[in-house]
Amino acid sequence: MSASSKDSRIDLRVTAEQKALLEKAASQLGVSLSAYTLLHLLPQAQKDLEEREKLILTDRDRDLFLSAMANPPKLQGKLKSAIAEYRNKYE
Repeated sequence: MSASSKDSRIDLRVTAEQKALLEKAASQLGVSLSAYTLLHLLPQAQKDLEEREKLILTDRDRDLFLSAMANPPKLQGKLKSAIAEYRNKYE
């Protein structure tokens, strides 16, 4: 986390029991409830993002993808004309 000033807030609505549990856990670690929340939420958020940004392929799909990259199919039809039209307009 950067050392910049903290000028944004996140509000959570929890039950009294949930808040008591979180406060007890934070207290046992010797940190504030906010610090405890960040300590646990930030790594989880990073993990969630990393998992969703990965593309996991089967061996077969990986081989097909690499083959298509190494030997791309010849452009034809509407895709070929759309690319030519784009190039004529923007290049």
